[in-house]
Amino acid sequence: MGSIIDDRGFNQGFVLTKSTQVRMSRRADWMINKMDLSKDADILEIGCGTGEIAYWIAEKTGKRVIGTDLCVPFIEGAKKNYVLDNLKYDVLDFNKIDHFKEQRFDYIIGNGILHHLYYHLDTALANLRLLLKEGGSIIFMEPNIYNPYCALIFNIPILRKKANLEPDEMAFSAPFIKKKLAQAGFTSTKVEYLDFLLPGIPDVLIKPSIQIGNIVEKIPVVKMTAQSIFIESKK
Repeated sequence: MGSIIDDRGFNQGFVLTKSTQVRMSRRADWMINKMDLSKDADILEIGCGTGEIAYWIAEKTGKRVIGTDLCVPFIEGAKKNYVLDNLKYDVLDFNKIDHFKEQRFDYIIGNGILHHLYYHLDTALANLRLLLKEGGSIIFMEPNIYNPYCALIFNIPILRKKANLEPDEMAFSAPFIKKKLAQAGFTSTKVEYLDFLLPGIPDVLIKPSIQIGNIVEKIPVVKMTAQSIFIESKK
């Protein structure tokens, strides 16, 4: 399970094997399913990494999409590899609101981003809310601390080091993020336990993993061991 390392030496994702691509594409589709595509929309992805999800969403929806990241090499690569008229990439920090001037968004999305800001979530969520239009939504996939792999990798120092995790990085639970979102003034929050497809598994196991996951995600208690929590919340 190879990792994509940013320009600071931290792990920011997985190498794009077939299983990882399928996993990310499914997540893009889940995010799209939460959007009202009957209306004009501006979509911001924070922590877009090498650009795949922003590209897929721009391609499938036809809406205006901006993919942002703090890693310059990631953004430079995304600009070369993914080109659409309704898509742009830029090195921007959503915690610096002036970077966006007066621009506001209907949807702000991210795949495994908020947990990098675990110890600064109050400020981060307040800033995300400022960047939303009235009635806009945030849509995020985040690692689930109830998942056995996540519990190990985030809580055991030697495994954190091996995985090149950032110091502030920590998986969290559904109750934790619901509480934080409510405190930040978000409403209509929905959180689901979702996804049992592991990145980097052999191609032959992709379809069975999805089929088994679709069943397990419907079983009370057991579904709480999914890899991720899927978050939707409105301004």
